[in-house]
Amino acid sequence: MVLLKANIIEKLQKDILRLQGFKTAANIVKTGFGLGIINYAFPNHCFPVGAIHEFICSGNEKKAAADGFITCLVSAVLKNNSPIIWIGFSQKIFPPALMMFGISPDKIIFINVKNRKEVLWVMEESLKCEGIAAVIGELKEISFTESRRLQLAVEQSRVTGFIIRNNPVNKGINACVSRWEISHAASINEDGLPGVGFPRWNVSLLKIRNGKPGYWTLEWSEGKFKIINDLVLVPSVQKLKVG
Repeated sequence: MVLLKANIIEKLQKDILRLQGFKTAANIVKTGFGLGIINYAFPNHCFPVGAIHEFICSGNEKKAAADGFITCLVSAVLKNNSPIIWIGFSQKIFPPALMMFGISPDKIIFINVKNRKEVLWVMEESLKCEGIAAVIGELKEISFTESRRLQLAVEQSRVTGFIIRNNPVNKGINACVSRWEISHAASINEDGLPGVGFPRWNVSLLKIRNGKPGYWTLEWSEGKFKIINDLVLVPSVQKLKVG
């Protein structure tokens, strides 16, 4: 009887995730984004694709950190050779540097617009295109209704969207599946060699729908993420040792 109830509950959870637009684990196992044990923080134990992810930045330094981290995430999506759209008010990304994160510069289409309304329009139209790997939009403020429109768009196209919000005034509720905050972490040289080490970030998953928020330090090396610290899940305060 207990086993039967457990099976019923598990089936209901999977049905709810499917109705909310999340793919099942069987369909997304190939797009795990190289996040390893961090995937256990996500619904279906894999980074949600076909969803909108929000990144909160408190200044240009953290925005630069978010830019780098997002670039690493989408490099896994670009394995299908599809382009990525990056929408903002001015291009501050140095395209050749993207090769360090596994992305060829010619795979990114930069679109510079004049105002917030144009960012929203271009982003929504881009998210409707099934041939796009991912869409990144730089947008300071977004309402629940606006974020809901974007989420509805990706639920049809299965394109993954990222919103970078630098110094937002309103951090209230919206329809984004997750909310992140990224900051740079000090790199470490191997074997005492001169120069700087591989890029590192302090990654805070502040909220995740149907998942468990957490905090990690990640390093990007050899084309994939490497987890530096333990995974701490909040609010259950459950710690999983790495390695």
